[in-house]
Amino acid sequence: MKRTVFSLLAAFALCVSAAAVGPAVSCPSALLMEKQTGTVLFAQDEHTPREPASVTKIMTLLLVMEAIDSGALSYDDVVTGSAHAAGMGGSQIWLKENEQMTVRDLLKAVCIVSGNDAAVTIAEYVGQALIDANGGGGDAVTAFCDAMNAKAAELGCVDTVYRNPHGLDDGEWTGDQHSCAADQAKVVQCAMLNELFRTIVAGGDATIPVDRAGEDIDIALESTDGFLDIYEFACGVKTGFTRAAGRCLVSAAERNGRTVIAVTLNDPDDWND
Repeated sequence: MKRTVFSLLAAFALCVSAAAVGPAVSCPSALLMEKQTGTVLFAQDEHTPREPASVTKIMTLLLVMEAIDSGALSYDDVVTGSAHAAGMGGSQIWLKENEQMTVRDLLKAVCIVSGNDAAVTIAEYVGQALIDANGGGGDAVTAFCDAMNAKAAELGCVDTVYRNPHGLDDGEWTGDQHSCAADQAKVVQCAMLNELFRTIVAGGDATIPVDRAGEDIDIALESTDGFLDIYEFACGVKTGFTRAAGRCLVSAAERNGRTVIAVTLNDPDDWND
């Protein structure tokens, strides 16, 4: 993956044509886009639907931050973890049932370590607020996913369907939840308009406090985005991996006031290749 993303972003850093890096891109789907204008600088199989893994969480983060901007919730709201959220597998912060955490800290957990338990906790909270606002009933996560799909449609994402807020699968892609490189570039282009989103995804490691069994502890969050450490222009965004999805990465880089977004899906390589 490192080789693939370097190939895409090298043209940006060197101010040469992105088309020249095409043969070096090892993943089946990739796209390089200028954030400010939406100009596509390089694309390869960018509309083929693929499993997005934890890149899914970019939309989760976007919806939560938009709800905060609208006044529907606050970064300081305290959220209680459910049994369902605590039972999530994959990347997590080991949130326990009935443990409480602020929206701000849950966002950090989702951004920095891709916590699936944190993603479900915050999706349940926002989903229930949506249900309450509409005077209806139903499942909170389902309501949140409906909002994810509505936002995707609003952004013009024609090859994207969200079925959960975290991106986990059962090890075999069925095509039910899917997106594409072109759509993910649109999602992160919108998310990068939010100042807190930009700050958190670019910030690297952090700690968040939690009261665990009556003891105040700090949970260390070590960033999954190794690109922040090895590429001087990187300003983060989101990694993803499942067996079905392969290595997925949405990255942003900024140089001389110009920002580009690179999307790579189903890359066979890991960070060390």
